[in-house]
Amino acid sequence: MTSNLSPAVGNTYELLLQNSLIKEALEFLKNENEATLRDQIELTEIPAPTFSETVRGMEYRKRLEQLGLENIHTDEVGNVFGVRKGTGSGPTVVVCSHLDTVFPEGTDVTVKHKDGKIYAPGISDNGRGLAVVLTLLKVLNHFQIETKGDLWFGATVGEEGLGDLNGVKALFEKNRSDIDAFISVEPGSPSRITYLATGSRRYSVTYRGRGGHSFGDFGIPSAIHALGRAVALISELETPREPKTTFTVGTISGGTSVNTIAADANMVIDLRSTCQEELSRLEDKALKILHQAAEEENKRWNSDELLVEIKEVGDRPAGSQADDATIVQAAAASSKFLGFEPILEPPSSTDSNVPISLGIPAVTLGGGGDFGGIHTLKEYFDPKDAYYGPQQILLTVLGLAGIDQLTEPLLVSQRKDN
Repeated sequence: MTSNLSPAVGNTYELLLQNSLIKEALEFLKNENEATLRDQIELTEIPAPTFSETVRGMEYRKRLEQLGLENIHTDEVGNVFGVRKGTGSGPTVVVCSHLDTVFPEGTDVTVKHKDGKIYAPGISDNGRGLAVVLTLLKVLNHFQIETKGDLWFGATVGEEGLGDLNGVKALFEKNRSDIDAFISVEPGSPSRITYLATGSRRYSVTYRGRGGHSFGDFGIPSAIHALGRAVALISELETPREPKTTFTVGTISGGTSVNTIAADANMVIDLRSTCQEELSRLEDKALKILHQAAEEENKRWNSDELLVEIKEVGDRPAGSQADDATIVQAAAASSKFLGFEPILEPPSSTDSNVPISLGIPAVTLGGGGDFGGIHTLKEYFDPKDAYYGPQQILLTVLGLAGIDQLTEPLLVSQRKDN
């Protein structure tokens, strides 16, 4: 085992991997590869655009019920969660995926098979994650594995795009004091561990004036000119390389015709950082620029009629945790024991952003298999050896939560410390 693991983590995984029941559970997951893929296909073929996850959520709830999960509920935003009770002497660990996809209503999500690969929009992101969560519950039930900590299994809504992580935000708003660790399942290799959170702030910005004819009304402020001033000023912003902090104007629209002084012009801006303080600093600068551009356009024409409307459309918190945090070590040890070289991924934006920002241990792990074309109509999944994903996540969960009469939990329940 790698030398940078703490003795507690190393000893725990030595015990787990020597145990005959755990070995059988890992073999079970290998044999379940086709069944997991069937779940993945069936769930993918239920459309679930962001903000329209209800039908898929109802089906997912039914499947959780069939697997005997207790206290299943669908909350006010659409999250679906239930509890697999432990012996009561360990931490509460959440294991989940997200229901929504980036694809709009009407997208054909029918699965197609070609050259051993499965093609469909959303088949990997996040049909794979949803299926893996069900498979983990199956293996725990099949071998009647009793964890010391409670395990929450389920799915969130609103992870993609303008969903703005609203599902996981709602989960922690109501249950923050009850959750000790969080694992999100996304497509990817079991070697890759996401433990840092890229935060983002997004704004829809609209400049408005009265507009007019390009010749006859020349001399009044132009919404497009004001927007152009703002874009030019934003493009000159300077941000640190470390922590990585970025900005972009993602979309622009407005105007009526070539011979019209624009009455309206809109842009959507995206600001990101792995550090919440740097993100706030960048946000302050950008907001000042947006107002400055309107003022300068008005001043240019000795006017005060052009206005700017700024609407927040995204707020994903940033956060970090140590690369030797217990949850990171547990995920790395699980990966290593399966024959992979663990890779600590650079920061990204996933459901784990929210718990990480709150100081709650969290990682996003790969559900196994190869994939490509994410967020495109040519998205595909290759199921070859995909069982390594659920194997790695199972080991991570068992290490964190502990197993009755075998291992102590690697995490301490904060609820018991309070």
